[in-house]
Amino acid sequence: MHVSRLIILGLVVSLAACGSNKPLRTMGTDSNGPDEFSILPGKELTQPTEYSSLPAPVPNGVNRTDLNPIGDAVAALGGRPEPLTNTPTIGSSDGALVNYASRNGRSADIRQTARVEDEAFRKKRGRLTRIRLVKHDIYEKVYDSQDLEEFDEWWRWRRAGARTPAAPKTP
Repeated sequence: MHVSRLIILGLVVSLAACGSNKPLRTMGTDSNGPDEFSILPGKELTQPTEYSSLPAPVPNGVNRTDLNPIGDAVAALGGRPEPLTNTPTIGSSDGALVNYASRNGRSADIRQTARVEDEAFRKKRGRLTRIRLVKHDIYEKVYDSQDLEEFDEWWRWRRAGARTPAAPKTP
C-alpha cells in the first residue's frame, strides 16, 4: 500500500513538471486585459497659423501630436531636440567604423534572420529541457555554449600579442 502511494505521487509530480510551454523568460502577467502603461495620450491638437507652412505628409513619418519623450527631455534640459527628429544618419566620426564593420556586406533583414535562427536554436537545444521537476529559467542553460569567458579571452589575446588596454574584472 505504501509503495503504490509513492508511485502515484511520483507520476503526479512528473506530469506536473511537463505542463509548461512558456518562453525562456516571461515578463508580465498572463492577463488578456489592457496594459495601462502602453496607452499614452497624445499632444494637444493645435491649429497652425498657416496651412501652407505644414510639411508634406510622409508615409511612416511622425505626426506633430506624437509624443517624443527623449526630444522633450532634451528641450527641458536646454538642448536642441531637432537633431533627434531628423532621419537618423551616421555621424562623420562613426563613418569609418560603420564602413569597416560592414566590409563583408550588410543584410537589411538581419533582425528577422537572427530571430528565426534563434528560435530554431532554442527549439533544437530545448527538446529535453521541457522535462523538469523544478521551475527554473533555462535561458542560461540553452545559451551556455555561447558564453564568452572575458578573462580567458583577454589572456588569449594578450598571449597573441594584441594590445588589450581594458582588462575585464578578475574572476
